Amino acid sequence: MRILVGEPKQERAVRTREVILRAAAAVFDECGYAGASISKIMSRSGVTQGGMYFHFKSKEALAHAVMASQQEFVQLPAGRDGLQRLIDITFHIAGELADNVLFRASVRLAVEQGELGIHDDTAYQEWAELFHTQLVAARRDGELYDDVDVREFATVLVGAYTGTQIFSNAATHREDLPQRVAALWRYFLPALTDAQTRQGLRVGPGARAAGA
Repeated sequence: MRILVGEPKQERAVRTREVILRAAAAVFDECGYAGASISKIMSRSGVTQGGMYFHFKSKEALAHAVMASQQEFVQLPAGRDGLQRLIDITFHIAGELADNVLFRASVRLAVEQGELGIHDDTAYQEWAELFHTQLVAARRDGELYDDVDVREFATVLVGAYTGTQIFSNAATHREDLPQRVAALWRYFLPALTDAQTRQGLRVGPGARAAGA
């Protein structure tokens, strides 16, 4: 890691932590938790042992930090909050799982955390909260049936999406994930909204809310 001359100490510390975190994510994605090591992460990051242990005391601490940074690794698509943007986000996540090594590592660790000896549902709860925000907007705009429990469906969607991406990864290394996500929405949407609203929605990669 190259240190900038005259860089303030606090800014340098923040930047060093970010470099370590991203290097750790890349190593976890390539090797899994069991195959990763502090030495591999130090080599990838270019950070000294002292610098590493100043920020992270163990491989477990690094894994926690990578999982906690899951949403920070993803830049969500723009659009007006609501049902269309919720659909857009689910397809965007599928693309990120294919192309974004940092995000992919955080998802892998969250799924495999039982093997790590840790139990942390923070990442799942954060996605449920994001989905809930979109569903609240959909309710505000009259897009949902009255009997849809937006909090409950947000958690159902996280669970269904998690299982879908795990299945897709095992079957095709996620190559068919967009098709599987489309299938989820084919079954979910009739339970959420009426036929007229469904006709105005686009379900597929690259979808954008009307007027975005």
